[in-house]
Amino acid sequence: MANTPDVVVRETTEQDQEFILRVMREHWGSDKVVTRGRVHIPAKLPGLIAEIEGESVGLITYEIYGRECELITMNALKSGLGIGSALLGKLAGIARDHNCRGIWLITTNDNLDAMRFYQRRGFFFVAVHRDAIKYSRKLKPEIPEIGNHGIPIRDEIELVMPL
Repeated sequence: MANTPDVVVRETTEQDQEFILRVMREHWGSDKVVTRGRVHIPAKLPGLIAEIEGESVGLITYEIYGRECELITMNALKSGLGIGSALLGKLAGIARDHNCRGIWLITTNDNLDAMRFYQRRGFFFVAVHRDAIKYSRKLKPEIPEIGNHGIPIRDEIELVMPL
């Protein structure tokens, strides 16, 4: 079994803005994200960056309000190295420190890889918001009609990991 490199997770700083914007544009098609009718600008949110040997290889952005922690975006730029798990573990610690009940997120019905990833890490499906994407497209027209695996993007899927 090959040794996997150490993943170091740190909070984002002002110097990370270029990296955050690049990740957003390359992986999200825009500088903004819409969840449940709310527009988020991840570059303005708290975030965590995963690094391997000084190279930024992952990003998570989130928002804490009250006892809620919403995971807004997560990207592991290399697969199979534990980047997503490291980011999520650090976020769970932050959410616990803020006395959050859990971490919740929205993904779309075409994002089968994300649904698999999150379920394997303790998230539960709590809601399917049918046809919610047609409202999200009014706030973010860049959302494509067809997503991963040729699946039409229609619904928001809400998942929660209790803490």
